[in-house]
Amino acid sequence: MTRSLGPTDFAAPVDDRWFDDYAPGARYSYGYIDVDEEEIVRFAEEFDPQPIHVDRGFADAGPFGGIIGSGWHSAGLAMRLLAEHYLSRVASLASPGVDELRWRVPLRPGDRVHLRATVVEARPSRSKPDRGLVVTDVELVNQDGGVPISFRAMNLLAIRPDRRAPSGSA
Repeated sequence: MTRSLGPTDFAAPVDDRWFDDYAPGARYSYGYIDVDEEEIVRFAEEFDPQPIHVDRGFADAGPFGGIIGSGWHSAGLAMRLLAEHYLSRVASLASPGVDELRWRVPLRPGDRVHLRATVVEARPSRSKPDRGLVVTDVELVNQDGGVPISFRAMNLLAIRPDRRAPSGSA
C-alpha cells in the first residue's frame, strides 16, 4: 500500500498535469511502500528466480547475509510510484527509454521505500508542437537513505492544449 509523503510541489494535480507543469530543477518525493520477504520471494519466483532472491539458506550464506529483492522488483516499485504520483494521467504519451540504470544498495525485507524525482530537462519538441520531452532523475530511497535503484527517465508529455504552438510554427 502506498501513501503520499504529503502534498506535491506541483501546482497541478496528477490528473490535470501537462508538459508545462514540469519545471527543470524541481524535486518531488512520493511514497511509501513497505517491502516484505514474502513479496520479494513471490516476485523473484516469477521473474528473477536466482537463489539470492528465493532461497533463504543460500542467501543467508551469500554476500548480503539474507534474501534481497531483485533489481527488477526495485524497478517495478519505482515505476508504480512514478505512475501513481508523478506522471500525468492526461498528458503522458510514451517513454523512449531510461538511461543510467543503477542498483546501488540491495532491496531488503523490512525496507520502507519512497520515490525521489528531479526534473532535469523539459524541452518542447521541434517537430511535433503538441508535445515535449521531460527528463527526470529517479531514485527509490529506503528508510536509511540508501538507493536500491536510480535511473534517468525520459517521458513524452502533451503540452496543455491552450498553450500549443500553431501548426507550422517553429
